[in-house]
Amino acid sequence: MSLQDLSQLSMLDLFRMEVDSESQVLTAGLLALERDPKAADQLERCMRAAHSLKGAARIVGLSAGVSVTHAMEDCFVAAQQGRIALQQGHIDELLRGVDLLQQMARTAEKDMDRWETQKLAEVGAFLDALSLVEVSRAPAREAGPAQADHARPQEAQPQEAGLPVTLRSEDGGDAAQGGVLRVTAENLNRLLGLAGESLVESRGFKSFADSLLRLKRGHYELQRALDRVREQFSQQRMSDKAQAALAEAQQHAFDCQQFLAQRLVEMDTFDRRAADLSHRLYDGALACHMRPFADGVQAFPRMVRDLARTLGKQLRLDIAGQDTQVDRNILEKLEAPLGHLLRNALDHGIESPEERLAAGKPAEAVLSIEARHNAGRLQVTVADDGRGIDLEHLRAAVIERRLSNAETAAKLTDVELLEFLFLPGFSMKEAVTDISGRGVGLDVVQSVLKQIRGTVRIVTRRGEGTRFQLELPLTLSVARTLLVEVGAEAYAVPLAYIKRALKLAQGDIQMLEGRAHFNLDGRSIGLVTAHQILGVVPPQAAPDLLAVIVLGDTTHLYGLIVDRFLGERELVVQTLDARLGKIKDVAAGALMEDGSPALILDVEDVIRSIEKLASTGSLSGVARDASDAGGRRKRVLVVEDSFTVRELERKLLVNSGFEVEVSVDGMDGWNAARGGHFDLVITDVDMPRMDGIELVTLIKKDPHLKSLPVMIVSYKDRPEDRRRGLDAGADYYLAKGSFHDETLLHAVVDLIGAGQQP
Repeated sequence: MSLQDLSQLSMLDLFRMEVDSESQVLTAGLLALERDPKAADQLERCMRAAHSLKGAARIVGLSAGVSVTHAMEDCFVAAQQGRIALQQGHIDELLRGVDLLQQMARTAEKDMDRWETQKLAEVGAFLDALSLVEVSRAPAREAGPAQADHARPQEAQPQEAGLPVTLRSEDGGDAAQGGVLRVTAENLNRLLGLAGESLVESRGFKSFADSLLRLKRGHYELQRALDRVREQFSQQRMSDKAQAALAEAQQHAFDCQQFLAQRLVEMDTFDRRAADLSHRLYDGALACHMRPFADGVQAFPRMVRDLARTLGKQLRLDIAGQDTQVDRNILEKLEAPLGHLLRNALDHGIESPEERLAAGKPAEAVLSIEARHNAGRLQVTVADDGRGIDLEHLRAAVIERRLSNAETAAKLTDVELLEFLFLPGFSMKEAVTDISGRGVGLDVVQSVLKQIRGTVRIVTRRGEGTRFQLELPLTLSVARTLLVEVGAEAYAVPLAYIKRALKLAQGDIQMLEGRAHFNLDGRSIGLVTAHQILGVVPPQAAPDLLAVIVLGDTTHLYGLIVDRFLGERELVVQTLDARLGKIKDVAAGALMEDGSPALILDVEDVIRSIEKLASTGSLSGVARDASDAGGRRKRVLVVEDSFTVRELERKLLVNSGFEVEVSVDGMDGWNAARGGHFDLVITDVDMPRMDGIELVTLIKKDPHLKSLPVMIVSYKDRPEDRRRGLDAGADYYLAKGSFHDETLLHAVVDLIGAGQQP
């Protein structure tokens, strides 16, 4: 692993790291002092942080930094000595000083002189503002030995270039004088991946030990067979040579059995030790990949404080579970969703002090963030004690925006109604402001959570407040999945995306417009086979009970039929080679316990594939009648834009033993004909995008489809219409106005025979 000692960094880099660390201390301390100006512990922390930064700025030679931190330090000392009482204006100016230090730290070394020149007036205004508190502005003192100690860079926080790791010995001290090392994120991810592979490989010893046990049983059976041979020949006289050979064979079998038994004991011991070591290695690598939740929310107290003052609201932000360990990648992704939720709570949920007092509430509102581990998942809750969400107002907004009609909206449950808040562009705010009203906040929240396999749930009570509960995986390197088999291959489906997994009887499947559906909790759920989505050859015969995974959101659910369930697994996610690009319907790979590979499905991509097939009418049938067991059913493609006629023709053909696929117009029919294997095409003439005559012409010109029989069924019954269809290549022309059940079926049988093939 590539490790970089901090001694290799420039002094300005070290200054940047110290500003990043100490500015967090200053911001947190100033926000605490805003609530309790006499908090001695916070004054001491802020004074020491300012003193450390002053020493660091002096070493680097940043005169502006020395002036700013010196003024801040004197201000804190004056507050400690009781010469001043910190008030709102003082806190504002001190926070402005923190901002100046952060701007200075973000400036490139080559631009530092220009920055100091440009900011001279702003720094001067800051110093003048602090001088109003009658703090002595004596020239900056030379840093003595004690100050030099304070100027030593503190333990670094994660930077863009990499993650700092502090190595400590068992007695608690640093492992070496330069024990703080920087590890790039790429190397850390590689380490975690290798540790995960080691964990998976260690599980392979068990299967190998099981094979040795089978070998041991084989030796035991061999020993018994030799004993039976001796018994058979005991009543007969055997030559001395034969007896010696048999005895030697028995002795060899016994020796092999004993040797194998000893190796099995050793193997079992080695298996336990290897598994324990691999677990500890993986846990250690994972711990390096984790960061405390506090690292991801350190900017929120300042943001909430400034925003509350802008809106004229009184607010206290409580953050619980700051020590909760969170995957670094998840923590980075959480910043935007949590920021949106906090801003929405401030703008939408929290009332003004006057409203709260009138409602019998304290003038100061409480906004809280809590992080904790629960049942192997990370739960993050953002809650407020504000006005809550007006569900009737939300229902009216849904109807007004024509997202649902009044009758359907009236039947929506609270949970279903709240889901509309996550739609793109949806907002309860009538006016657009700098804070909210554009309808992108909650959409961003749900979008980011889906990327990291998370979910969000809203609970609200009118007049009491709203709670957003986010549930996420503890780490993105491990996925909890349902392992399924499709076409003799293993696929993993993340549990976070699965609404239900069930066994469905063939008799529970209903056909509507040629597509299979089943009823689940009063809803009709469309069915599609995983074989069609993944391009896998389906089994010859479908089982009586189908294994179905229900995927999707509350508005669109789909049932995905797989061959069988293999059980729940925790898999170490293996990122696919970037040179492969985005593989359709696949998110990543993984290794199972026996070392065989499995693909982790991209569920959102799978749903998009299902919707695309459904929109083009290309979904194939999923149910097989008992009559289908005796042989292959002949397949008919019905191309018809009229729902009524299409459904009538489909039912007639299905009831006569044919397998039917439908298309909604000529273009869909042409795509279906090229992509499937059909015995007959039945098409209308007048259809959007491509009419039936053009479809017949294309089929008859295609070298692979020209032998495919085509029947035209149309309301046009004039001789010239018939001649036009037959000239295009149609094998049969039937008028809709005159056909009935037997006419259509007789014509189909005349062309391709009965529906069931023996």
